[in-house]
Amino acid sequence: MLRFNTFIIVAASVFMASCGPKKLPENAEFVQLQQTVLSLTQEADSLNVPWDLQYDQTAHAIIFSEIAGKIKKLDLKTSKVENLITIPEVYHQRTLGLLGMALFQKKDFPSYLYLSYTSKSNDSIFSNLVRYDYSTTSKLSNPKTLLKIPGNTGHNGSRIIVTHDQKIIWATGDAASDTYAQDSTSLNGKILRLNPDGSIPKDNPIPGSYVYAWGFRNMQGLTQSTAGNIYTSEHGDAIEDEINLIRPLHNYGWPQIEGMHDTETEKAIATKSPRTEPIRSWTPVIAPAGLAYYGNDAIPEWKNTLLLTTLKSQSLRILKLSDDGSRIIDEDILFADKLGRLRSVLVAPDGDIYFCSSNRDWNPQKGFPKPADDVIYKLSKTDVRPQKTIRPAKPVVQTTKSGQELYKAYCASCHKDDGSGVPSSFPPLKQSALVNGAPEPLIHILLKGLTNQKIGKVEYEGAMPAFSFLKDEEIASIATYIRSNFNNQASAISATQVKSTR
Repeated sequence: MLRFNTFIIVAASVFMASCGPKKLPENAEFVQLQQTVLSLTQEADSLNVPWDLQYDQTAHAIIFSEIAGKIKKLDLKTSKVENLITIPEVYHQRTLGLLGMALFQKKDFPSYLYLSYTSKSNDSIFSNLVRYDYSTTSKLSNPKTLLKIPGNTGHNGSRIIVTHDQKIIWATGDAASDTYAQDSTSLNGKILRLNPDGSIPKDNPIPGSYVYAWGFRNMQGLTQSTAGNIYTSEHGDAIEDEINLIRPLHNYGWPQIEGMHDTETEKAIATKSPRTEPIRSWTPVIAPAGLAYYGNDAIPEWKNTLLLTTLKSQSLRILKLSDDGSRIIDEDILFADKLGRLRSVLVAPDGDIYFCSSNRDWNPQKGFPKPADDVIYKLSKTDVRPQKTIRPAKPVVQTTKSGQELYKAYCASCHKDDGSGVPSSFPPLKQSALVNGAPEPLIHILLKGLTNQKIGKVEYEGAMPAFSFLKDEEIASIATYIRSNFNNQASAISATQVKSTR
């Protein structure tokens, strides 16, 4: 195993407790909670964009998907990784590929592995929900397609869980459609509920329909609490990433409403036709990804929390729930900007936590990938008492709004800190003719967004969201910052110019 890329937090010198705890790797790191100490170790490295993690209770192993189409097994006793299957039907490009999984294992019942992946036929992209038989030796066989729905070059959602009552929940994306999420007859932009064999449960809220709830953009996390509550994490557009508590027959608003009902238009829509607000939202966005409920006694400080991995903010977030699970009442942040993009998280039956990086995907952040990427990490309680630790941090409310800070908050994850962009996805801003040209076209794009970008002979797949929610002064600050950096030398843009273009 490659050596851990040490970050700010810790050194390796430790005092061992007198009881003689299990020896940890020399490169282990440590997290200090109120009472509990956690060790952070690498369980596997040099992976190719792991997307979902599942726990095999029979083999004491992690089953994980890699986006290009492989399902692999990490033996937690030996740290050996083996390939179980490569799925040739998987169509992988940018965010498309082999995505969510759910492993069902229960005594006296057949075991199944449920998969979500994108495929392509001629020029059409699809999202597929497929069930494999899963043997006690981790052999996968007898694939059965349960559902096949429209897909797109983005917004394919794809997380899956098996609920306590043995129903399959599939969180689908809106496939970048303006209409699917609010169309209750479409299966996109929905929470879908199925029987294990793919049939429609008789007790579904809409008779004869898989649809359980609707009004979603692009869900990236899905979990169920001990009490049975279902939660999702969801990517917003330019604002309002969300955590939602899922209720049957509820409409979560997209695309008419983003996040909280905090504009007059959104309030009017929600008054006319009920919409459900998220229990937490973030602006600027953090790109929430995998979600897992923590209900174990092993880490008492985290009992009754949601564990959330994030991509843009590159962190593990601990979201404390109210006793009834209806509200998020506190939030802590670990590993911000230290491990890179974090994709998926899993809680094992013994209370250990496994999560993985996503630094070899289409949009690596500054300083990544590292030589050891991608990595599956383990957080677990330890009796070791280290000299140096990190502690969880609280979210910081950004009060200053300089052009550079606004650019960092809203633009840098796509166009990068140095304005270099992402090849084939987001155009560079360096010495850009558009940036250095007349102010009005740039202002218009900032306000209205842009899709199907073509600059010169190069086409870019990534859509730019509209930033019209920002004030005139904020748009002007971003535009001026862009026009005076990245080897650009254009004039400043004023709030008055933004107002006249708006």
